[in-house]
Amino acid sequence: MSKQHILFPIVLFMLYNIRCEKYTQIIMTVTGPVPITNTGFILEHEHLLVDFIGARETGYHRWNRDSVITKVLPYLVEAHSLGVEMIFDATPAFLGRDPLLLKQLSELSDLSIITNTGYYGAMENTYLPDDFFRSSIDDIAQKWITEWKNGIENTGVRPGFIKIAVDTAATLSGEHQKLIRAAARTHLQTGLTIASHTGPDGPALTQLEILSEEGVSPEAFVWVHAQDGTFEGYLKAITQGAWISLDNVATDSLRIANLVFKLTQLKTNGYLNHVLISHDAGWYQVGEKGGGSFRGFKDIFTHLIPELKKQGFTENEVNQLLIVNPVQAFRIQVHTLK
Repeated sequence: MSKQHILFPIVLFMLYNIRCEKYTQIIMTVTGPVPITNTGFILEHEHLLVDFIGARETGYHRWNRDSVITKVLPYLVEAHSLGVEMIFDATPAFLGRDPLLLKQLSELSDLSIITNTGYYGAMENTYLPDDFFRSSIDDIAQKWITEWKNGIENTGVRPGFIKIAVDTAATLSGEHQKLIRAAARTHLQTGLTIASHTGPDGPALTQLEILSEEGVSPEAFVWVHAQDGTFEGYLKAITQGAWISLDNVATDSLRIANLVFKLTQLKTNGYLNHVLISHDAGWYQVGEKGGGSFRGFKDIFTHLIPELKKQGFTENEVNQLLIVNPVQAFRIQVHTLK
């Protein structure tokens, strides 16, 4: 066999891999990578279990997975029946993240579930582990990168995004600047989107400045709890390329009316293509009898969407919010400053 005959299939294989890497977009779920084609509705900020006891005391010993599954599974089945195909679980490490629990729930519900890497700094750093304070930015980033490369702990489950949380002050504390810088450096090595529990305009725009200093495009950033921000703040973030997440959908009429107003305003100004919506609902609360009360994942479909359609939102615009935008926001891709 000639050298040309040997090299030709190798070259074809290399070209095929280059083509796949360039054009195939994926989201990393708890059961592995999923190509993002023909997906159903995506809920990009929910919680299946949360443990508020604090970083020093939390751990898998605090809950029984079978009991959690019994409580949570019916709500996932209900969401699936409404057309939901993916749920992003925004519970971070040291606040109740359990990759094996999420994997079981995914397999039982036939839903794609996505977990995260990162740390939660809000609420006076209660959920930051002790070694965070003595670790460098690069050391923290390396821990998160390792979870992406090797899986979380020994589970084999890989994170699909970076979840951090900062306090609401416009001037971020040193610890919270460390969080966003570590997230930026993790993004540059993994392509994972940064979803940051934020709230008002000030800390959102400050985080975008820090990302810029780290060479990361705002396209990699989701402003979580943007419902607490202003329209002027939205415009400053969106025009830079960032995503805003209005993630407090519930049944009460005032909240629905406020969301419809914000979404209509964003649509009218041509910014609907950078908006995400979710419930920030759930969750099995560790330490409460029977896991406490659980709020399901249907209010978008039973309350918000009907009101949006009354205001002239089309099916395509609803799909923009619940399918197209989440795919674009959370596909695994490195976003550097141009």
